[in-house]
Amino acid sequence: MSSGIKQSATSIKLIAASDLDRGNVEQAGIEHLVVFLGDGTRSQPALKNSFPLIAVAFSEEAEADLRDALVSLRRLATVPEVPVQRLDARNGAEMCALIRTLAEGGLGRLSRFAASMTSELAMLRREREVLFESYRALEDAFQTHNWEPVAEVFGNDPYVDPKDEGIGQLLSSAHVEQLLPVSSRGVAGIALHLNSVPKDGAELVVTLSYVESREGVAEWSVPASKLVPNWNFFSLPRACGCGAKTLRLRVSTTGPETVGLSLGFPIASERYTARSEVSHPDLDLRPLAFRVFTGLPGVRPTRMPNMIAPTDLLDGQFIEDYRLAPDLLSRIVDVSVTPVVPEFQTVRFLEHEHAVVCHPLQSGISAGAVSRAVEPGTISFSASAVIDHPEGAPAAVSFLLAPANSNARSEVAELVRKGSAKPSAFFSGWREVGPDRAINVNIHMDEPVRAPMDLMILSRAVTDSVDFSWLKVSGFRLVKQSGEAVDVRQ
Repeated sequence: MSSGIKQSATSIKLIAASDLDRGNVEQAGIEHLVVFLGDGTRSQPALKNSFPLIAVAFSEEAEADLRDALVSLRRLATVPEVPVQRLDARNGAEMCALIRTLAEGGLGRLSRFAASMTSELAMLRREREVLFESYRALEDAFQTHNWEPVAEVFGNDPYVDPKDEGIGQLLSSAHVEQLLPVSSRGVAGIALHLNSVPKDGAELVVTLSYVESREGVAEWSVPASKLVPNWNFFSLPRACGCGAKTLRLRVSTTGPETVGLSLGFPIASERYTARSEVSHPDLDLRPLAFRVFTGLPGVRPTRMPNMIAPTDLLDGQFIEDYRLAPDLLSRIVDVSVTPVVPEFQTVRFLEHEHAVVCHPLQSGISAGAVSRAVEPGTISFSASAVIDHPEGAPAAVSFLLAPANSNARSEVAELVRKGSAKPSAFFSGWREVGPDRAINVNIHMDEPVRAPMDLMILSRAVTDSVDFSWLKVSGFRLVKQSGEAVDVRQ
């Protein structure tokens, strides 16, 4: 076995020779330092791990073949002109000793060091390309974020605790408040996460206001049919401006069906946890699952399934959302106007449900009145109604707001005679309701009421039968609005 076999296969090849001299080169013991050029390398020499500095030939034929092969190296600007050294084949080993000493000695070490530097430079170049590619990706992501018309600035992801009882009933009997830990400047919308949405029979009410002045921003009254069991984006027609303020989100529902409003992960700051006027175990150190967006108003963020516009703009107004207290509803009195004298109580208060029953009769109007139930400044009133029996006959329901201390029975009689209320009263109009689904009945006043008013709940028959027509009304929600600041210490 020749000594060249024992050399490292990765040695830099600094000598060029013709393929015709392969036998002589092997006998000289320098084949591990030689790159062979021949007929197969005329168009593209195989110079991997090679840098020929000298060429050797042992015969005239090999020299001529070698010179022809070296012509193709001239296209490589990094390879200098290679001189050809003619050697004697009989004394090849002795003549190649000096060449071998130079190639494996100082020149070899220098070539190996240069090759190592070249490898390091190539690796650094690849790493630089990777870094540049990563930088370009980050730059593209940053530019894309800047190009987004609406951007998320804060978010609480939904979290389901195995011990969660759900806050659906809490929303229908009270409300949940959430402070937003961002400046109001530039806020264009809020997204709320719902884990479940009923098909119908419920309405989600969302109010956005400023904490410092209690000035309202907007209100959304959304029926369940427009909600999705996912993120729901509540947009503003114009972004919040002026000075940076703190925003408060208030959420409640109307109707017998519950909406599954999602809560987020527990947090340490009690200031930014969800709160309610009624205690609930799931609200213990838990915020709502919400997202805050800034940017162009009226634009739906990417990947949001829907966009909900506000039903009321409250700029410059100071609002207060309140419910009718059970002790107030318990004072309801029967003011029906009907020629029929029933054998059962048609109007009564259900204490365990905080609801009112107003059973219609075959003729006339069944009515119940709550004195001074509506406070001054009230701008809207809403409640839900349903026939609380699976076989109950359908009925018509309405609400009437009359001036306090007026004759309630006279107000109802006026409605029976003329089909319309007196000019001093607010009438919701008749809505048909059945046992299959609940409905929401709303009254929106053109301007806030100036003095306390009486609330009247009315019902009448819509068919020949009123069997089991137990009309139940619940979720009495009112919104007060004024142009003057409210004492925030209350």
